[in-house]
Amino acid sequence: MSLEGFKPQNKFFVGIDSDGCAFDTMEVKHKECFIPNIVRFFGLAAVSKYAREVAEFINLYSQWRGINRFPGLVMTLDLLRERPEVVRRKVDVPTLPKSREWIARETKHGNPALQKAVQETNDAELGNLLAWSKAVNESVEHIVKSVPPFPFVGESLEKLAPSADLVVCSATPGEALTREWQEHGIDRCIARICGQEVGSKKEILAVCKGYAGNRSLMLGDAPGDLAAARANGVLFFPIVPGREEESWKRFHDEGIDRFLAETFAGGYEAELVREFEASLPSTPPWK
Repeated sequence: MSLEGFKPQNKFFVGIDSDGCAFDTMEVKHKECFIPNIVRFFGLAAVSKYAREVAEFINLYSQWRGINRFPGLVMTLDLLRERPEVVRRKVDVPTLPKSREWIARETKHGNPALQKAVQETNDAELGNLLAWSKAVNESVEHIVKSVPPFPFVGESLEKLAPSADLVVCSATPGEALTREWQEHGIDRCIARICGQEVGSKKEILAVCKGYAGNRSLMLGDAPGDLAAARANGVLFFPIVPGREEESWKRFHDEGIDRFLAETFAGGYEAELVREFEASLPSTPPWK
């Protein structure tokens, strides 16, 4: 789904991240879908234990939580390469120079743009990157099923819908997003479902510029969500990792009312952000 022709229908705007924010899918996707395929496609069986630890830290338990899969993969390999255990085993961890070049020049970090780059260059490294990404999507399709949204997600959307335009704003492929939101019937309140093919979260949130100040809000569970909100002058309500149910209840019980009353900005938001940022470290536990 794209944002072509999107126009405000209500006074307020709310962007909502999906994985780890609306749905408890971050853990299963990374631990059962992403990481096994990283080991498989990048020859890391000899250090799979450490690859798993690094990938989980980057994608789940650090300030980089929620990063797009492609830069997240490069960060994982870079951090893995530095680990003494890996150095001692003399394992060749790929550096992916062509992938880095593609990530640097491309803004839409999704399979369609990567597929185009592979067709244009016939580069083997980019071809393997695409094969990995497709394998991840296949694993997600087969494994991640019947995972409901967090409690209070549906209730919050119903409470917001009469007053706000609701847009899913995610780095997940659009096909998977649509399937998950439709499976649980919470897409009926949503104006658009936007995944990685539409652009970055910063680019997706740019549509909220049609709303007056302090009438646009982003819900997310990762620092990248906060950064995208700040880049567009959007308020932010964090769904704190490990405290997701508590966060959604707080949003439903008090956050929505403050937002619609336009008393969200200031001290209330600042305290939420402080709690959120304190929950995600930048230094891995093995350092």
